Amino acid sequence: MHLVLAGGRDSDQEELDALALQLRERLLELDVDRVELNRSGDIPAGAKPADAIAVGALVVTAAPFVLRSAVDLVRTWIENRPVRTVSITLGEDSLEMEAVSSADQQRLIEAFLAAHGQEPEPADGQDA
Repeated sequence: MHLVLAGGRDSDQEELDALALQLRERLLELDVDRVELNRSGDIPAGAKPADAIAVGALVVTAAPFVLRSAVDLVRTWIENRPVRTVSITLGEDSLEMEAVSSADQQRLIEAFLAAHGQEPEPADGQDA
């Protein structure tokens, strides 16, 4: 799973990097295998290794059953952060989550998770 953070108009590269590292720490609290900064490819001659890291991008390696927990964590994490959106890509599918809560956004999240074999969450948040 790939995660890419997009900041607001006044966000800069350093702020997005710091936010990506904060999100990485939170994701590592889940039952994931790895969360790494996303490398953007070959390092150009003369460039520093840090230049090859895509700003605000993470790669999460986890078992499929962790997908819902990871998506839920990202949804709640962005609510109080200066992040405009977090794009989640899994295979050919992607989901763009905004820092606003809405019923439409929840339906999009449920459809994304269902496409990847995740059961819908009960309406009251309790297990059946």
